[in-house]
Amino acid sequence: MCYVTDVAYLSDYRLKVWFGDRSVKVVDLQPYLDGPIFEPLKNFDFFRKVTVNHDIDTIVWPNNADFAPDFLYKIGK
Repeated sequence: MCYVTDVAYLSDYRLKVWFGDRSVKVVDLQPYLDGPIFEPLKNFDFFRKVTVNHDIDTIVWPNNADFAPDFLYKIGK
């Protein structure tokens, strides 16, 4: 099972994400910020508020927007 252990804001819509298998990937979420739940994330100050919710093992924002850890792993480089 894929899960996120840590996250760090890099720049623009890029995050460094640490996974349970000890891999670290950089994800660019700009192309995926469609829909009302992701609208606040287009503001860099809000986007930087990303954290890890260890109850659901992925990244989240204060408005409860999140991305599945499998998706983050797939798009990460």
